[in-house]
Amino acid sequence: MRFILFLLGFLGALLFIGASIWGGLQIEGYDPISQFISESYAAGIPNAGSLQKVFMISGLLLASFGFLAPMGFPNSLKLKVYFVLFALFYGVGTVVTAYFPCDLGCVLDPENPSISQLIHNTMGLLTYVVVPFCLLGIGVELRKKGDTSKLPVVSLICGSVALAFVVFLFGNPEGPFIGLFQRIVEGSILSWTLFCASLFLKSSKT
Repeated sequence: MRFILFLLGFLGALLFIGASIWGGLQIEGYDPISQFISESYAAGIPNAGSLQKVFMISGLLLASFGFLAPMGFPNSLKLKVYFVLFALFYGVGTVVTAYFPCDLGCVLDPENPSISQLIHNTMGLLTYVVVPFCLLGIGVELRKKGDTSKLPVVSLICGSVALAFVVFLFGNPEGPFIGLFQRIVEGSILSWTLFCASLFLKSSKT
């Protein structure tokens, strides 16, 4: 079971990273520093459907990882809640934001916003508000449980970095570094996922 958890987390994170890089390379002039990841598969982008599917598969894997991960930790209701929230908002949230892409340029038209972009923006907002606190909560709870691995510290660091750059991102959502800030947020969450998954791999060998 622990090896399966490793595969779910590792493959989910790897697909997300790969899709984020691949999407930007498909668009001439795309700037990862100033443009959102979502702009690489926005409505109207050629061949965006394939990229959406990759993100959706990634989200399903990450959701499965979050739902099942508590099995590998000491019994704790709080830990289960944090992992389930991670599964819902990061895993399922990735599926939702991929299935409902933003409009071309990912700029919300205040006069005639599309339903797809409204769903995309709402889910993205909830994801970035909730998930950093999930990582922080996991770190705090594991420390209370006396976890001797590095996961409590990694959770606290990744959660803090993600939360800080979410604040920067929301503080200036039209600034020149929104792409960079978003990628730091995503990178922090995915780094945590890969580290957590690696612990399951190590324990599966003992």
